[in-house]
Amino acid sequence: MSPAQKARNKKTSRLRLGLFSRSFLLLAGLMLVSLGAWLQVFFSMEEGPRAAQMAQRVTTAVSITRSALIYAPTSVRPALLLDLATKESLRVQPHEPTDVLEGLPSSNYWKHVARDIKDRLGQDTLVMWSVNQTPGVWVSFEINNDQYWLVFDREQLGLTAGAEWLGWGATALLLALIGAAVSVRFVNRPLAQLAKVAQQLARGETPSPLPEKGPAEIRDMNIAFNRMARDIRQTEADREIMLAGISHDLRTPLARMRLEIEMSDVSEETRQAIDEDLAQIDHSIGQLMEYARPAGVVPEQGTDISSVLQDLYERERSHTESLGGELTASIEPNLYAKINAHDLKRIVGNLIENARRYGRSPSDGKARIALSARQQGNILAIEVKDQGTGIASTDVHRLLRPFSRGESARTGVSGAGLGLAIVERLLGQVGGQLELISEPPGGLLARIEIPKVRIRNTQSDGFVGPG
Repeated sequence: MSPAQKARNKKTSRLRLGLFSRSFLLLAGLMLVSLGAWLQVFFSMEEGPRAAQMAQRVTTAVSITRSALIYAPTSVRPALLLDLATKESLRVQPHEPTDVLEGLPSSNYWKHVARDIKDRLGQDTLVMWSVNQTPGVWVSFEINNDQYWLVFDREQLGLTAGAEWLGWGATALLLALIGAAVSVRFVNRPLAQLAKVAQQLARGETPSPLPEKGPAEIRDMNIAFNRMARDIRQTEADREIMLAGISHDLRTPLARMRLEIEMSDVSEETRQAIDEDLAQIDHSIGQLMEYARPAGVVPEQGTDISSVLQDLYERERSHTESLGGELTASIEPNLYAKINAHDLKRIVGNLIENARRYGRSPSDGKARIALSARQQGNILAIEVKDQGTGIASTDVHRLLRPFSRGESARTGVSGAGLGLAIVERLLGQVGGQLELISEPPGGLLARIEIPKVRIRNTQSDGFVGPG
């Protein structure tokens, strides 16, 4: 595979995102960044008031518990402690010197809570994360020189749980993405409609008019496009009428001239030379008509490329042999692509005609042409190869332009220079490509690539020509 083919395959293999996808991803990304910044600001603003609130709650609970235990009779203290543990999730335990303590996490929130608690209850107050490996928020207090712990559940004093924030964040994100999708679709829908009808117009179809309503910019664009489409259709109709008239007005005098030459008293050599000139004029007129003829409508279903090329091969082989040349073929079966069968015959037929006219072998003057068709990944490759003198690499792009012909080494006969231009124009309608490769020691390889179509449950006989 040539470097140009590798670069093209690499380019087509990249992920291609449409305008809707790009706009949606951009808007969604901006919303994600905005949501993240908003959450960061919210957490920062919530941390201080939340810490002060929790510290106030702790000091109130410690003061009430301490007072209740001081003034409650000894006989009711067990019931009071049980009631605090079951209804208020507050547990009172004795503070022993041997207790194993674990400090609070080193976060700003818990540092703020501990500082506020000590400011209210005294700097000797201990605030611990666990005691004797029992989790909770442990706050020390004193009753009659006896030390106690008041234990709170961590969930009561901590910030809002991460799972809850995750749920709210996911909901906000989902709503933001839905809003982004609706907004982007509202903006991109007119552009998608315009792209669709533009593709139909490029394929030679008659698209339905775009709605001339909506925002001023979209309305003006649709009005201008509808007017352009009408003008193009009118121009196409005028061109077809003009070409039909030109073909009739030119070929009728040519036929009359042939008849007059046959009836005139001139030498056979002169008659043959004039007849060749008239044939060349007729061929140039045919090429001009072929170039001006619009491409066929692209079919919705895949066309059996193998069958079409087989029919073309049978027809072109006999014509090539009648001119003293040779045409061989190697065509894989079950090749399908979305291309008009007549257009495919025009494409490959032009390449074979070019090879017949300009690809004669320098040794014996015979045209030896090889036609092949095969599948390569996601494309169908059709090649027409001759054994002529080839062309210079610098001439490739020039020869694809209308009315351009090769140098005299390859053009022993003249032509209008429209064959390759016709091929490239028809391939452009179906997303195909044409590549001309000069292969040493001689010869030209014309390679066309068409996107393949997968056809299921289709039985088709393959064909391999001689050679």
